[in-house]
Amino acid sequence: MKGTKEVVTYHFVGIGGIGMSALAQIIRAQGHRVSGSDRSNDNGLTPEIFRKLELHDIKLYPQDGSGISHITDIVVISSAIEEDNRDQKRALEMGIRIVKRSELLSGLFNQNRGIAVGGSNGKTSVCGMIGWILSASGYDPTVVGGGYLKNYIETSLGNARFGNSDCVVIEADESDGSLVTYKPKVSVITDISKDHQTVDELKKLFCKFADNTSEVIVIHEKCAHFIKTCEKGKKIITYGEGNNADIRAYNLSCNPVGSRFEVDGKKFEIHVPGLYNVLNALASIAVAQNEGIPDDEIDKALRVFKGIKRRMDFVGQKNGVKIIDDYAHNPKKIQMAINAARLYNERLIIIFQPHGYAPTKFLRDDFISTFETTLLPTDILYMPEIFYAGGTADKTISSKDIIDDLKDRGFDAFYFRKREQIIGDIQKKASPGNTVLVMGARDDSLTNFCHSLLSEL
Repeated sequence: MKGTKEVVTYHFVGIGGIGMSALAQIIRAQGHRVSGSDRSNDNGLTPEIFRKLELHDIKLYPQDGSGISHITDIVVISSAIEEDNRDQKRALEMGIRIVKRSELLSGLFNQNRGIAVGGSNGKTSVCGMIGWILSASGYDPTVVGGGYLKNYIETSLGNARFGNSDCVVIEADESDGSLVTYKPKVSVITDISKDHQTVDELKKLFCKFADNTSEVIVIHEKCAHFIKTCEKGKKIITYGEGNNADIRAYNLSCNPVGSRFEVDGKKFEIHVPGLYNVLNALASIAVAQNEGIPDDEIDKALRVFKGIKRRMDFVGQKNGVKIIDDYAHNPKKIQMAINAARLYNERLIIIFQPHGYAPTKFLRDDFISTFETTLLPTDILYMPEIFYAGGTADKTISSKDIIDDLKDRGFDAFYFRKREQIIGDIQKKASPGNTVLVMGARDDSLTNFCHSLLSEL
């Protein structure tokens, strides 16, 4: 993805967001001028993110309209930005063009050899794996991800890579419907399950996503029957655990830090935990093989793939108690994270912080059902209050509502309004051989909480 000769000045509103910061870095790498604002930066939160953005020569302003001026050509917003945002209002007053992040990204993506990864679960890891395999194999792709890839994190944020080839790999988000704006040459559909929308609503989105794909659709075998494409001539590759999957793992063995398996007689090894990461690797292998990369090179790249930050991160161990930090936030992700954590120890102490009042209300019954089927009698579940990122919200639901329902069903479940209050209770109840699994999305300070918990054990 080569830079353009005409230099344009962009201002990103909410630049600290995972998707916004990734795209801002790519635009800057193309040679354009980039600035941005973010409430988290104004409040002194997640300073490392903003420090690294500034290292990329991205100027940061308070989110009070001061970053918008006569030299600003385009203001970029995400779907999370409210109408009364002061930067957006300033741009409207000055007649400056405002574009959605998805509109800007699709404009860059659709004119290149695009590989788009979508799905309710697993898309961040699959996007990271594909991007890493392609870059390790000399394809020099541009990657716009939805998580911080650990292989790149020492020198950059890790959620974006600028390449000079026409190969572009992106994570395509279904939460706001922007998924349908992309026209991939190759698409991946990892999973279709209730998250931001109902399954029926998601089926329609992913059918359109598949229709927009011109060459190859890589899809989990359990989702394949959902997808009906209008055009013939597209290649469909299924992957999964079933006998009928085109790409299937044989002779599988999982341990707490990774897995070994075979595909059509070729041995592969990954050093990220959980059965779900084997499935993520299968999707990535399918794409890499389609792009002409030999199996030996794919395996070599996968063996040194370090994973995505806050995806089953082993924080440390003290007095025989392990701490794991994970981004899981919807029912299926929670189930997969719990199953992966049990590879360390059977007894789990779980801390789950829901994010957003509307998503929590939408998924309340599903959360209860998931914990009901995955918790063992020896497990303990803690929930602090719902993470609130600002804006307007109907706060008629609380984490306590979920905890009370689980208590009524006989589970060891506890609500604390502030998560720091949980540490003292864990000090009393944790014992050698336990694993503490901390889960929650959108709140990077959960990692600091994990380290605080470790130091107090």
